[in-house]
Amino acid sequence: MNLILLGPPGAGKGTQAHAICARFSIPQISTGDMLRAAIAAGSILGQRVKSIMDAGELVSDNVILELITERLLEPDCKSGFLFDGFPRTIPQAEALTSNGIALDHVLEIDVSDEEVIRRITGRRIHEASGRVYHVVFNPPDVEGKDDQTGDMLVQRVDDAKETVKERLKVYHDQTRPLVEYYRDSTVRYSKIRGTGSVQDITKNVFEALND
Repeated sequence: MNLILLGPPGAGKGTQAHAICARFSIPQISTGDMLRAAIAAGSILGQRVKSIMDAGELVSDNVILELITERLLEPDCKSGFLFDGFPRTIPQAEALTSNGIALDHVLEIDVSDEEVIRRITGRRIHEASGRVYHVVFNPPDVEGKDDQTGDMLVQRVDDAKETVKERLKVYHDQTRPLVEYYRDSTVRYSKIRGTGSVQDITKNVFEALND
């Protein structure tokens, strides 16, 4: 199964991606992970990527496609793959098609902006340990304090409301158009409501993929 998972930040894509990959024995392919692996491997392509990133420039779609094409040749992709964080734009989606990379299913996890903001802005972190709380879904025993140490919890800059709103704007401007693009394509498309228990969402995901 060759699969793309779409949805806004905070929709729970990571949780569902892990479940899907475990069920179908396919790798989760992250462009960020691929970039880091290529640089670490010191390949010719990795050296090109490193020089681009060291210069503070964005890695072009063409280079990303080279990395993806190279990655899909590895044995663990024999039964399929799940793209994580790619494509992000319609030109990237068109590049996948023009490079002969076929897709079986595009799955959207649909969550409202209001719910995304509630989920992300409610997160609180214990910096020393990395323990994560949520003011609504997983509150500490004492408000604002880590359960084990009593240290003050903090909100990451990325989780601040204005930052989340900006991330959502980027999603709607750049990535959300992919929903319409794939809905109108010949690739199978399913939309799953991303609210409710994790177990229920996973059940609905598997039903869509097995339908």
